[in-house]
Amino acid sequence: MRQTVFSVLALSTLLSLNGCSRERVSFHPELANKVLIVKSAHTLTLMSNDRILRTYKVALGRNPVGPKTRKGDHKTPEGQYVIDEKKANSRFYHALHISYPNDADQKRALALRVDPGSDVEIHGIQNGFGWIGKLHRTIDWTDGCIALTDPEIDEIWDRVAVGTSVEIKP
Repeated sequence: MRQTVFSVLALSTLLSLNGCSRERVSFHPELANKVLIVKSAHTLTLMSNDRILRTYKVALGRNPVGPKTRKGDHKTPEGQYVIDEKKANSRFYHALHISYPNDADQKRALALRVDPGSDVEIHGIQNGFGWIGKLHRTIDWTDGCIALTDPEIDEIWDRVAVGTSVEIKP
């Protein structure tokens, strides 16, 4: 009997100490200082210096081969950009606006006498259609943007700040 009482007391003490010693650990994902998009591979990679944090599969503009040259060509641009705005209230689930057109894009459009277009974003699925999930990647469907699933853009949203470098390669 004495041994049973001692065992119960010891177990109770250990359980109460365990409950007291638990600290709530919050997850703070490492911030990316570069977003690398490789159109031919349909990938978006978050990087911290030269280290890969995570790579995602993406859908691109409906006409993905070659650089964007004008409004309405449905191409995803190629070149060096930055995230210049985070749009929580977009027609797509969370949108990271890219600084397209850059100086080179504007010069090319001027030489071609065309409107270079604008409003290129990294975003989730169109609002109300998030249930499509990964199926959206079976075709390139955007007007030149880079699209991910809603949970994926949530992850990226927390890891990418305004001012982050974006490189889009062919």
